[in-house]
Amino acid sequence: MEADRLMMQIDFIREIDKLKHVYRQTLLMNGSRHENDAEHSWHLAVMAMLLKEHADKEIDVLKVMKMVLIHDLVEIDAGDTFCYDDEAKVDKEERERKAADRIFHILPEDQAWELRNLWEEFEGRSTPEACFAAALDRIQPLLHNYYTKGQSWKEHGVTSDKVLDRNRPIKECSQTLWNLAQEIIRQSVEKGYLLP
Repeated sequence: MEADRLMMQIDFIREIDKLKHVYRQTLLMNGSRHENDAEHSWHLAVMAMLLKEHADKEIDVLKVMKMVLIHDLVEIDAGDTFCYDDEAKVDKEERERKAADRIFHILPEDQAWELRNLWEEFEGRSTPEACFAAALDRIQPLLHNYYTKGQSWKEHGVTSDKVLDRNRPIKECSQTLWNLAQEIIRQSVEKGYLLP
């Protein structure tokens, strides 16, 4: 029984290695290449640890870190959906739910249930932890776009209105991070990184 459980966990560990091969539209801050989902998730976990003091409500930072580490595992099957691609977003939820059904159930039942619930909570943004995790998931690519002088935004013709709309949920859980987001967007327009 213990050996079976261990093998299921090893199978899951092997499966999630595939996340390293799912590339996002976000460029690394030095502009050298697109980041992969594993790098993105790691970056968010470190941000959760560092920026926890800016959450408007008390949060369990370990829970936030768990959420951000697993939130994109579904993209192993579903692929990364560019947040400004309205056409690709049409079936995003369905693709990701199917992926969650398959990927999390590689694990033993108790762990599959735990990770699936964390993923559902993140998607629903219904708790202070999920809200903060989702805010970090928005602020991180915003920072990347700023430090690459809007390279990804320019590539896709993204406007400041779209970026503001995408990032508006940040204000639900961190006024400080929302103020930062607005300032980054304002400066990006001013510097020509982002279309007005």
